[in-house]
Amino acid sequence: MKQVTLQVDEKKYRFFMELVKSFDFVTVQPEDVVKKQTLRHIAEGMQMAILAGEGKIKSRSAKAFLNEL
Repeated sequence: MKQVTLQVDEKKYRFFMELVKSFDFVTVQPEDVVKKQTLRHIAEGMQMAILAGEGKIKSRSAKAFLNEL
């Protein structure tokens, strides 16, 4: 399944959400679920950064990270 992030004009948001929900092949996650997932991912990233800073996990250089992009 693919995930898409869209920006919709505030005035058209309600209409757009009703339209998207009418498609049987689209699943819309409630906003609070998306916010919780985002915060969880940020917290996990921060925890990994702390552990890397303490030398408890191996990290890679910024150059290696950028080369992957």
